[in-house]
Amino acid sequence: MDLQLHRHLGISYYVFPGASHNRFEHCLGVGHLARMMAQHLQKSQPSLGIKDKHIRCVELAGLCHDLGHGPWSHVWDGHFIPIALPNHPKWSHEKASEMMFDDMVKQHDLRISPEEVETVKALISGKKERCKLGRTMPFLFEIVANDRNGIDVDKFDYIARDCHSVGEKRNISMTRLIHSARVIDARAIEYMVIDVLLIAQKYMKFAEYIDIPEKYLHLTDDLLNRINMTESKELAPARKIISRIQKRDLYRRIDHKIIDWDLKGVCQAHITPESIVHAAKHADLPGVDQGVVAELTVDHVIVDVSTMHYGRGGVNPVSQVMFYSKYNPNVCLQAEKEDISLLMPEKFGEVLMQVYTKEEKFMGLVQAAYRHVFKSLPIPDDQSEIATIAVITPPVTEAPSTPRILTRLPGLGVPSTQPSRSFVRTPSLSENKFTTLPPNYQSRSPSTIASRSLKRSREASVELDIDNPPPTRKSMRIAAAVGSTK
Repeated sequence: MDLQLHRHLGISYYVFPGASHNRFEHCLGVGHLARMMAQHLQKSQPSLGIKDKHIRCVELAGLCHDLGHGPWSHVWDGHFIPIALPNHPKWSHEKASEMMFDDMVKQHDLRISPEEVETVKALISGKKERCKLGRTMPFLFEIVANDRNGIDVDKFDYIARDCHSVGEKRNISMTRLIHSARVIDARAIEYMVIDVLLIAQKYMKFAEYIDIPEKYLHLTDDLLNRINMTESKELAPARKIISRIQKRDLYRRIDHKIIDWDLKGVCQAHITPESIVHAAKHADLPGVDQGVVAELTVDHVIVDVSTMHYGRGGVNPVSQVMFYSKYNPNVCLQAEKEDISLLMPEKFGEVLMQVYTKEEKFMGLVQAAYRHVFKSLPIPDDQSEIATIAVITPPVTEAPSTPRILTRLPGLGVPSTQPSRSFVRTPSLSENKFTTLPPNYQSRSPSTIASRSLKRSREASVELDIDNPPPTRKSMRIAAAVGSTK
């Protein structure tokens, strides 16, 4: 599969132009690191019985673990396919990687036994119970895709590679990386690309290729260009959205909030485009324009729920890691909190709720309706006694590539330079005071201002006196030269 045409960070390329590295490079790196890890275990612990054929399988798994990625990586399998093919059996790029690996072995008549094929596919999935080797060497299945605690060479490679591409130092620690991460508006472009794909899917039917290796092989990031080159009237709306992406006339994020991990289900169930539009049309929202209210539909609103965690959801991943002492290297134990640090963070995951609108004129209205729904969230009884909840909105800071000075989180043992604030309250969830808009607000973005200015300039040019056009720079210079000779 031509992984050179799949950008590793997908839509993030529109925000970080330097992030142009592809899946091919990443897979080479993972294969290399997987081999190094397996060889290290082989040499340092001969009693494990690791043979060269086992190392080859691990390396192949690293090389082929991303064969199944579609255009724009996780945008394809995480957002587009579930909408385009809602009745399709649960599909993922990992399953597609196995399908493409099977096809590659068949098409190229590779010298690999059926047992090794199944081993490689099991190593890609991280499911040791799927093959015989998993019963004797389960540790090999945590090298490429660690299903137990998430620590694997896949992450080792892409963290270093992604940091390098977006301008972060390569030797940044994992903890520093997580705490300096920030959410950017590449999400808006993702939803625009998804809309383009959904429109084109009705006529081009490329979603069905996920089960046909010889066709799926040719689905790469250039799909957007192929759609844009069409001339059919049916795809005109898709081409219009592509034009908006190119002009940076993006969908507008009108609000966002960080909420507690345990409230993720409540928010997903109650904060939806349907509930927001219903509130806009039926709730008592002061200051809204009823004409704009009448035009608003569910299709104009996007609700995005993103999660950020340490690799195991809301669970401390260190609790799933076994440690050994240099005095007794053949015995492993779980570490107690007191053995590591009492300054470990209390929360290991958070949820970011973001709301977008596709049209600027709905920005104020959608925010007012969203906040009405947000305030009325039903809080579960077991959440009513929570004393402190993470509702701090990310402050306006420098770009991610600029390191913050002395900024450390409490979990790292060094106080933050910013004063700490504790929100002792039940989780009724307050509004984000940094994003508040008037209910009748309409954006004054640079693209909108420019288009209006262009329109005014065109109207003004129509009113010019044709018989007496305004002087050009050249005519003014000639006139000045003539005047100076008199």
